[in-house]
Amino acid sequence: MKKTLKKAEFWILIIMAIRLIGITNAPLEAGHNWRQATGLMVARNFLETNANILYPRIDETNGASGIIAMEFPSLNYLHFILSKILGYTHWYGRLLNLIISSMGLLYFYRILSKSGFGEQISFVSTLILASSIWFSFSRKMMPDTYAVSLVIIGVYYGFIYLKEGKLHQLILYITFSSLGLLSKIPALTCFVILIPLLTNSVYQAPKRIALGVATIFPLLLTYLWYFQWNAHLAAEYGYWYNIGKPMSQGFMDILTHLPQTFHRFYFDAFSGYIHFILFITGLILLLYNKTLKMLLYFLAAFGVFLMYMFKSGYFFYHHNYYIIPFVPFMALLAGYALSQIKSTWIFYTLLTLGIAEGLANQYHDFFLSGKENYKLELENIMEKVSKKDDLIAINGDGNPQLIYLAHRKGWICSTAQLADTGYLANLASNNCRYLVIHGYPDKLRNLNTEIVFENEYFLVARFQQHSP
Repeated sequence: MKKTLKKAEFWILIIMAIRLIGITNAPLEAGHNWRQATGLMVARNFLETNANILYPRIDETNGASGIIAMEFPSLNYLHFILSKILGYTHWYGRLLNLIISSMGLLYFYRILSKSGFGEQISFVSTLILASSIWFSFSRKMMPDTYAVSLVIIGVYYGFIYLKEGKLHQLILYITFSSLGLLSKIPALTCFVILIPLLTNSVYQAPKRIALGVATIFPLLLTYLWYFQWNAHLAAEYGYWYNIGKPMSQGFMDILTHLPQTFHRFYFDAFSGYIHFILFITGLILLLYNKTLKMLLYFLAAFGVFLMYMFKSGYFFYHHNYYIIPFVPFMALLAGYALSQIKSTWIFYTLLTLGIAEGLANQYHDFFLSGKENYKLELENIMEKVSKKDDLIAINGDGNPQLIYLAHRKGWICSTAQLADTGYLANLASNNCRYLVIHGYPDKLRNLNTEIVFENEYFLVARFQQHSP
């Protein structure tokens, strides 16, 4: 039993099992329900509208196709494939992300343990990563931990290729690295792991050259998807999900919001303070012990990540999950610091308290309060009063959650826009048939529409000119 408790694989399975709690939850949690709803739209539209992976679609069509330029929808497509076999269910996306992200933890551990860090550093660094922000976001229908995990898996096979030189290992490296980088460009940060491998003369030069050449494939595919194909989709269909900002503007955003930016590091990365303190301690120890190679690799990763921060600007300090690609490096330094502690009881106390702190600050994400459950009735409401292909407008104020739950396509607007007669006339002229008003004020009852449904949460009105 003692040997089992010291195995990273055992704890990865335990932590995975814990994250199965509430895995079937609808995207109603307060944290990033909007982002999950968007991903779910894309998966469902592959099933119901068009299965061409090159043309991802959302439900906010504004009367058009809804085709959108976005990250490569590999997670969404896996969700679609599973739905094609078993029928659509929203929580498949959560489960797929959890499985891939748990594999990411396993391969993170394998890379460290095979790279000379030693069993203890590899073990505790993996546990620290597992209890970080990774813990909650690896079970959301979002591609962040999923993409980083795929790159970590890919880098592992690249590393093994240098040792064994088998062609299938190189193919696995290209495949996983490409899918990860295509799914989220910031996962590029993890490619820094390759630097010590490609420059290490211990490995045969032909193998290092082959691995370097192979790296061109994921980089080229990513360039073609984001900077060629996405540009085409945006020009053709008018939707671009998030292209970031000019570096200069992003730099100023970060510079003028340093407290929020630092918060992403000192709290959000580990969902607590204990492991962050260990991370800073690890950084100091690298300097004190003059472990220059490890320090240089860390700084190289931070340099790549810094460019991503400046490209993101406002989005980085506004969304906590933007820190995810850098957390594996922070976890390694925290594990390094913790492993320097000679006292067994201090070692396990800090590790346990840090994990407990991280999990305690994220457990709320696993349980829904029930106050939002009424939104799950929206599709049934719309089925009673409208047809599946009827276009609607709903006052989501930028959040696509309700239009996804309505299982309809159309417009997401603000409550103020619904009081604008010119805006309503424009909706009607573009074949919008219904208004769905959430939390409506009394003044919106007097719109030039026919009320077809009303309860304490929603008012559904049909444009008069579309009445039978």
